[in-house]
Amino acid sequence: MPPPNPNPNPSTRQRPARRRALCLALLAGALALPAGAQAAFPERPITLVVPTAAGGGNDGMARVVAQKMSALLGRTVIVENKAGANGAIAAEYVARAAPDGHTILFGYIATHGMNPALQKLRYDPITQFEPIGMVCYSPTLMVINPRVPATTVAEFVALTRANPGAYNYASAGNGTAPHFSAEMFKLESGAQMAHVPYRGSAPALNDTMANQTQVMFPSLFASSAHVKSGKLRALALAGPKRSPLLPGVPTLQEAGVEGVEITQWYALFAPAKTPRAVIGQLNSALNQALADKQVAQRIEAQGAVVDSSTPEALALTVRQEIAKWRGVVHRAQLSAD
Repeated sequence: MPPPNPNPNPSTRQRPARRRALCLALLAGALALPAGAQAAFPERPITLVVPTAAGGGNDGMARVVAQKMSALLGRTVIVENKAGANGAIAAEYVARAAPDGHTILFGYIATHGMNPALQKLRYDPITQFEPIGMVCYSPTLMVINPRVPATTVAEFVALTRANPGAYNYASAGNGTAPHFSAEMFKLESGAQMAHVPYRGSAPALNDTMANQTQVMFPSLFASSAHVKSGKLRALALAGPKRSPLLPGVPTLQEAGVEGVEITQWYALFAPAKTPRAVIGQLNSALNQALADKQVAQRIEAQGAVVDSSTPEALALTVRQEIAKWRGVVHRAQLSAD
């Protein structure tokens, strides 16, 4: 009698070979895809990282844009706040994210202009990001506490010169736009005032309204409501022209101070090596969102001006801004400490 067959089912021995053949076939199919082929974008919700706390002006604008882009892209754009280090924490987080377009940054003048000019960062604003497009900009407003006996820029400068050490300016921290703006103003006007840094614009504005500090250079959208309520007095706008929100407030150039034009801008960035096709889709959705009248009105109601762009134009802006603020750091002998 022949010995019993140890494998009564011959197909059992063939299964591993069949699996290997199937895997090789699938791999060959994947390699046969056209060069550059990729899955449809977006595949899942997109995270828009905002470098400031929830409830602030940056956050509000980001949410307006995110809501419209969600509708255009067919996927939810989720706003995630990562405040701290003047935007550096959020920027570094996005720089290290997967370069697939599903994590993007609501960057601004600090993350891609002032921070690189003042300090050594753990991210490179040029090599570690792909610009998507500009969102908007807001001119800087020079405001003082109403108790300060000055109604013009010239009167305020004269006061500071006549009373050295009596006037302090508040900022949102070293290296922030209010800090750089005030230092530029000092260089060009000869005003005498000391720096008091805070952790954010909100406490700096609060202390200026309480007369703990006497002057500040916040963005128009962060301060226009306080000016209209009478809690702050606006002396001048550090922009190229007057704002329709405060038509009676002159520009610094009109007030006799040349060379102080500070535009606080906001833009979207993706991690470096994000596919160009994905950047193109995001840029298209962003520009379509900004072209929507309701979106533009909601942004402009806060004191900002919609300013769409191509990725290439934004890349040029970043390089120009870094060079500009490095010059200010050198002239004013500023440091990150």
